[in-house]
Amino acid sequence: MCKANNNIISKVEELMEIRKMIEELELEADAITDEVKAFMGEEETMMAGTWKVTWKETVSRRMDTAALKKVLGDALEGYYKTVVTRPFKVS
Repeated sequence: MCKANNNIISKVEELMEIRKMIEELELEADAITDEVKAFMGEEETMMAGTWKVTWKETVSRRMDTAALKKVLGDALEGYYKTVVTRPFKVS
């Protein structure tokens, strides 16, 4: 584990302040979104000034791997794909 210098400590503190602001803004945006959705009711599109607002239902299909695992058991193992990620976290 490396030790951060004062500049990096300051940058991490700034990052955490910005993330907190983003979280607060996302909560505010979610509340406004809910208000707009409530106004729209069952309508799928709306013109709001120069903005076109769309709120349409979409349907997607995904594999239920839990159900497949029950049916195929270990035979399913050969079909898994390994994905490697490197998450950046500050805690």
